[in-house]
Amino acid sequence: MSLARPPFRADQVGSLLRPADLRAAHERWIAGQMDAREMRALQDRHILDVIRLQESVGLYAITDGELRRTSFSNDFIEKLDGAKSPGHLALTGTGGGISGERKAGTPFAPRAFEVTGKLRHARPIEVENYKFVQANTERLAKQTMPSPTMLLRGGRGAVSASAYPDLAEFHADIVNVYRDELKALGEAGCRYVQLDDTNYAYLCDAKLRETFRQWDYNPDEMAQRFANLINGVIAARPAGMTVGIHICRGNSSGQWAAQGPYEAVAESLLNELQVDGYFLEYDDARSGSFEPLRFFPKGSAKRIVLGLVSTKRAEVETKDDIKRRIDEAARYVPLENLCLSPQCGFASTYKGNPITPDVQRRKLELVVEVANEVWGTAQ
Repeated sequence: MSLARPPFRADQVGSLLRPADLRAAHERWIAGQMDAREMRALQDRHILDVIRLQESVGLYAITDGELRRTSFSNDFIEKLDGAKSPGHLALTGTGGGISGERKAGTPFAPRAFEVTGKLRHARPIEVENYKFVQANTERLAKQTMPSPTMLLRGGRGAVSASAYPDLAEFHADIVNVYRDELKALGEAGCRYVQLDDTNYAYLCDAKLRETFRQWDYNPDEMAQRFANLINGVIAARPAGMTVGIHICRGNSSGQWAAQGPYEAVAESLLNELQVDGYFLEYDDARSGSFEPLRFFPKGSAKRIVLGLVSTKRAEVETKDDIKRRIDEAARYVPLENLCLSPQCGFASTYKGNPITPDVQRRKLELVVEVANEVWGTAQ
């Protein structure tokens, strides 16, 4: 099947709801009560189902729903030699938010990965998972992974001084391990990768910016630092590989972390970061207006994927409302550079968001139907 270059007019962020038996099995797996081969076989069976789901609603970017992961980030980064799961060095700030409601003063701790030794990419991490999807669809297998900026969380305090007395070497090793993974994916045939990044969104939030200060960073400099790191990774991407970035505002069991307009990061994000597409959450007022999109470079071939369909609320949006918001965004970015997707994944952790599989299907169908009506194609 010959497909247009992604991001597609109707696209998706990647994660999908786990069936009840897979969630239960994952609990047993975490507790060490399930055999790895048995778990893999169960995941395979359900991933075949979600591949068929995505194809049946008309999507052309097909993922494994992240059904093998405990969370969107941990399962990848903890497979790098030298990195530990988050939580060890998280600092408590003063933001917070649950189910779309900001609770002033509620402790909130962006999690930091602990780097205890030299970072090494000892083996491919997502290649076999990518190959499984590729072998079972004629559409484009899309591989998601956490952004390399996740490893900057915690600052100096999260990184072993004996392993990295000079943080410049640490930053270089982040680039190297991600380059190794992209190279391995490219050799396996992958040509569509999405980086999931929560840090840009935290820079949009006045309260969460304070967390970066606690980590001894200047938040005003971080957008450029993030762009430099990611650009270093993707500068060596395999020929023909499209890379997009999803700017996530937090997504766990329907909860969110960050709010605030994109104004604080938009100019650097849209002009300095050399990705092919931006998945921007715009499902509610937390993201502010489309005005920061005025920084989109004129004449660019990049695409903005508008995340207008919520994965956190069960209410299914109307076509008219979605089309109206696309028209509003088109005041700042040419319609030909716009696409449509859900605002985030449906299950950034294995527990999933508080919606039903039927609602998930209807929301994915809505994205495809609106894309066909606005652009004449879902590709």
